Amino acid sequence: MRPFIRETPFFTTMFFILLLALAMISPPTLAAAADNESAVEKVLKQGVLRVGMSTFVPWAMKDKTGELMGFEIDVATRLAQDMGVKVQFIPTKWSGIVPALLTGKFDIIIGGMGILPSRNLKVNFSIPYNYTGMSMAASTTLAKGFSGLEAFNREDVTISARLGSTAVPAIKKHLPKAQIRMFDDEAQAFQEAINGRVHAVVASAPTPAFQAIKHPEKLFLPLEEDFTREPIGFAVQKGDFDFINFLNNWIIYVEAEGWFKERKNYWFETRDWENRLN
Repeated sequence: MRPFIRETPFFTTMFFILLLALAMISPPTLAAAADNESAVEKVLKQGVLRVGMSTFVPWAMKDKTGELMGFEIDVATRLAQDMGVKVQFIPTKWSGIVPALLTGKFDIIIGGMGILPSRNLKVNFSIPYNYTGMSMAASTTLAKGFSGLEAFNREDVTISARLGSTAVPAIKKHLPKAQIRMFDDEAQAFQEAINGRVHAVVASAPTPAFQAIKHPEKLFLPLEEDFTREPIGFAVQKGDFDFINFLNNWIIYVEAEGWFKERKNYWFETRDWENRLN
């Protein structure tokens, strides 16, 4: 018993030192764990999925009553329903939508966002749930007789596009000689072509085709097919792997169900929804 008695003060001292060390380490560790809580857990606690988006036909737009509708609106609504929460749409200028996500203004971007390496350095993307491509609508006055992409690759040609959209790098890559005029709103970019102030407007398909049908005397389609192909994904803050895991599996489930195909057909292959617009 005597050796044990001699060692007791030493072990007691070490025990209290260990407790003190744990007390000093635990608070910041717990705080860090709280800060790293997945957006999935936050959304479930709040009961609301906050969605960053921007309007452009037929992805997201307002109907006659001012309510949002479109392919991405359907996608976000279905996602929130499957999570058992409400959906809150937060309209944001496209040029500032990534910074707004990073500051926590919303939980996710659902807005036809192309998966680009440059964007992926700032946000995490889900697997693609859709694919799109760049198309073009041209002015019947300024671009009369133009046919094919190369016809627009000239220094005296001006093309409008939405600021911050993938249309801008697509123009720079495929039409490096053309001048670019950028606008915060896609409707403004199309209005420039409709008014004959630019030779053409580049945007994600099928919007140029819809606009050409809507304004046949002002716009025409100079290309037979899209000149790019882009994967579309959900964007969330970097490091949130639980959220990405949930979104990826949700996409796989809904794709297998055939729901994406049905909604894409309605919004991109028909015009049954047009009478709901202003």
